[in-house]
Amino acid sequence: MRKKNLIYLLLIGLALQSCCFPYGDCYDEGEEFTSMYEPVYLDRTAFEASVLLKNSLAIGISGKIYVKGDLLFINELRKGFHVYDNSDPANPKAIKFIEAPGSTDMAIRDNIIYINQATDLIAVSYGLSSNTATVTKRVPNTFPALRSPDGYDAYDIPENSVLIDWKLKN
Repeated sequence: MRKKNLIYLLLIGLALQSCCFPYGDCYDEGEEFTSMYEPVYLDRTAFEASVLLKNSLAIGISGKIYVKGDLLFINELRKGFHVYDNSDPANPKAIKFIEAPGSTDMAIRDNIIYINQATDLIAVSYGLSSNTATVTKRVPNTFPALRSPDGYDAYDIPENSVLIDWKLKN
């Protein structure tokens, strides 16, 4: 039995020897790893004024879907939210597009839309009958900066700028 345990420990040790642990010495000195994507920034002032209500658009890269009463909200990944009249689920009608650069998620409570807009949490009052969307509150730097699709963080973010997206390098 003791000999069997020793063999198991030896095999586990050999298997672990080939693993690269975080911050370990797995790579050659000076070897640099970079993302296949480059960050897209927006000036903080422009970012804070970027939430707009626009005419409906075609859906590109969709994210999460949220249903509230007869309204259907579909996230356009890092662009904003498509708003649909879903009173007839067999035939939803596009109403508007809430542009919110860097947005990835939302929640609704008491007719206030809470949006994760890049690093900020914003509260937006949306009036269906008046077709208005107004930012009523902004809590800056609530969330960490967006990671690239291949898992890298942005370094050296310019002062007074917000990372809103990543685009594939040419």
